This record gives sequence, structure tokens and C-alpha cells, in this order.
Amino acid sequence: MSTQVAKAESPVRTDEPFPRLMDWFDNLLPTDVTWRGFDRAAIKVEEFTRDGKFVVRAELPGIDPAADVDVSVTDGMLTIRAERKEEHTEDRRSEFSYGRFVRTLTLPSGVDESAITAEYKDGILEVSVPMPEPVSTPTRIAVTRSE
Repeated sequence: MSTQVAKAESPVRTDEPFPRLMDWFDNLLPTDVTWRGFDRAAIKVEEFTRDGKFVVRAELPGIDPAADVDVSVTDGMLTIRAERKEEHTEDRRSEFSYGRFVRTLTLPSGVDESAITAEYKDGILEVSVPMPEPVSTPTRIAVTRSE
């Protein structure tokens, strides 16, 4: 897996009237449910804007970002996939989560998907999405009279 953002090939997303509501619903499922072909485990995220960029930070401690993380964008949806492999040693107790993790989030409309970057540091994956420039001048539309 790689931390580079790739344009993934998958079915086209239908425009939903409340896309953020779908993010919320998608992430309510219990962590042990198989959903969309992946073993489901929650990746905790925070979202905010900073310096004209939409930023998603994902908690992914204890992984190798070069081998165990995949970040992709498809039709305005950012998907983060990761895997933490369990190493068996002697009898032990562990409360860590192992396995495959996935999280999909809706990006703001109009972003340049090719300009998205991802960086991993100290157990946190940070995905930075440049926000589109707002259109400042209105486009005038000619009105014609029909007879």
C-alpha cells in the first residue's frame, strides 16, 4: 500500500442529497461488520480547514505507511485504507485492534483531486486537499424574447 493519493477505479458515486449524512451513517456500523468488501474497523478522523486547504487527519498508530496505507479518491470521495498486522508471541493480553481498517469521506465539491497530498507522522495520517478558488464574477446570461 502507498500513501500517495491515487485516482481509484470503482463504480460511479451517485449524487446524494445529503452526502455528509451518508458519511455519518457509513461510520456508525459496528467495527466487526464486513461492508463494501472490507472487514470494517473504524478509523478515527478529524476534519478542518487550514490555509485554504481542507485537512483530514486520521489516527493510524503502529503501522508502516509505505506498506500498510492506501489513500484514494473516486468521484469526490476520499477513502483511507490501512492494515495493522498482528504479531503472535507468547501468551499475552492485547486490547489493540488488528486487521483491515477503512474510512470514506465526502470531499468538498470542485476540488482538484490531482493536487491532494498525504503525509504520515507520529501515528497520524494527514491528507491535505486544496480548496477551489471561489468564482468572484458572475456570468451574465442574455435573455431573449420569444414570440
